[in-house]
Amino acid sequence: MLDDTYKTIASTSEGIYKEKGSKFLAFAIPVVSEIEIKEHIDKIKKEYYDARHHCYAYILGADKATYRINDDGEPSGTAGRPIHGQLLSKDLTNTLVVVVRYFGGIKLGVSGLITAYKAATKDALDNAVVIEKTSNDVYRIEFEYVLMNDVMRLLKDEGLEQFNQRFELNCSIDFSVRKARSERVAEAFKKIRGTTLTYLRTE
Repeated sequence: MLDDTYKTIASTSEGIYKEKGSKFLAFAIPVVSEIEIKEHIDKIKKEYYDARHHCYAYILGADKATYRINDDGEPSGTAGRPIHGQLLSKDLTNTLVVVVRYFGGIKLGVSGLITAYKAATKDALDNAVVIEKTSNDVYRIEFEYVLMNDVMRLLKDEGLEQFNQRFELNCSIDFSVRKARSERVAEAFKKIRGTTLTYLRTE
């Protein structure tokens, strides 16, 4: 059976690590898109404008295929990579971690920085509530009003989440279905003559 579950965090959590006067503040945030990620990073940069560095890493998608690492001026591989490594070790996706560094005047060296960014991230993730979610496919079903009963019956029988409903002469409903059931449900809708089914996205 298709594995359509993934782990993410329920809400924002924070962590901290201090070393030789430097302070590392970590923020772990649940996210679903790169647009949302940019908004969170911009907000943190604005709030902690006086910090020396704002380093981050994120992973997106049930397949963890989309990720990014950013050292924000720290030596290459000392910040974003250890942050990313902690996300991988917790098996998390749809999660952003930003670590804000206030420089304490004493350089930590490469190994010291790696330890600091890793520890701050670990603290934030240890404080987070990890939840399991299902990966869902989102479709749009379009149909004439006379087919309303057939379409609604199938939606109800399958217990599908519905949104963006439009009921006029020509109707449309967006619905979400768990990935493991997606193909079977799509075939069932295609059997209702006169409907058009369009795949929109996976989330």
